Amino acid sequence: MGEPAAGPSGPGTVVMELGAGVGALILYTPAGLDGEEIEISRDGSARTHSRVRPRHLPGRTRYAAVYPGLPAGRYTVWRDEHTPAGAVTVAGGQVSSCHWPG
Repeated sequence: MGEPAAGPSGPGTVVMELGAGVGALILYTPAGLDGEEIEISRDGSARTHSRVRPRHLPGRTRYAAVYPGLPAGRYTVWRDEHTPAGAVTVAGGQVSSCHWPG
């Protein structure tokens, strides 16, 4: 039995702790990836994943996976188990963002 799908996030429902050497990543995706688990990995580290969910903003909805509490560094975004989709750098004390490659 799989995990139940999470519903959309409302304003202010994602809490992120940021600090020296710790940041967060928001990966914006197309709506077609809603519900998909997308893995990322820091160079040389194990992978972590997050589910793409609708994020309701005033006047529009965006789709994104959120990765809080990441050690600062360069991360690979994985398209599938073997194929990288891109790379992003997460800075300590900041929320970094990137877009799913087309």
